[in-house]
Amino acid sequence: MTQDELKALVARAAIEHLVPGALVGVGTGSTVNHFIDALAAIKDRIAGAVSSSVQSSERLRRHGIPVIEAAELSAPLPVYVDGADEIDHHGYMIKGGGAALTREKIVADLAERFVCIADESKLVDTLGRFPLPVEVIPMAAPQIVRRFEKLGATATLRPGVITDNGQPILDVRGLKITDPLALETEINQWPGVVTVGIFARHKASLCLLGTAAGVRTLQF
Repeated sequence: MTQDELKALVARAAIEHLVPGALVGVGTGSTVNHFIDALAAIKDRIAGAVSSSVQSSERLRRHGIPVIEAAELSAPLPVYVDGADEIDHHGYMIKGGGAALTREKIVADLAERFVCIADESKLVDTLGRFPLPVEVIPMAAPQIVRRFEKLGATATLRPGVITDNGQPILDVRGLKITDPLALETEINQWPGVVTVGIFARHKASLCLLGTAAGVRTLQF
């Protein structure tokens, strides 16, 4: 199976983890696009979606799925479905390759369960091979770059990318993230950091992993 076919496979599998009649949290990215397409076939069985990006919201609306603003919620979402750039065997993830990490983390925080959908290439023993995205306030970017240099890493602005929040993204290379929760906590304290793309506090509850043998379910 191609990587795209694996993404479609896990996207369809995620439908089985939704709560009938409830809202669903929807992430961003190529795998989530397959999930939104699968969601269209059962849209009458859900109340609507809370989206993590303009891109996903537009795709949901094209399918006739109501999009509810996160600020309008008065109760937790039962499930949030999103992809990952990397996920380890504990459910910790790196996210933000699609530049939606801040809104993804906001919607994930509203949900009781995080269902990660990914192909098997995203499963790693240690996070850090994929460049770590960090959304930053522009005036703080040089200082944040220097902070990463002290950690032995190289941070560069992602060319031509501005988030839905109007901020740039730094991509950080050279990190070996052996303690995701501690590093997420540290980076979040740096002035000028909007969000770091380590999802440790908001790790996956389970991962539906697309493999050549079918969907592998990892529980965390």
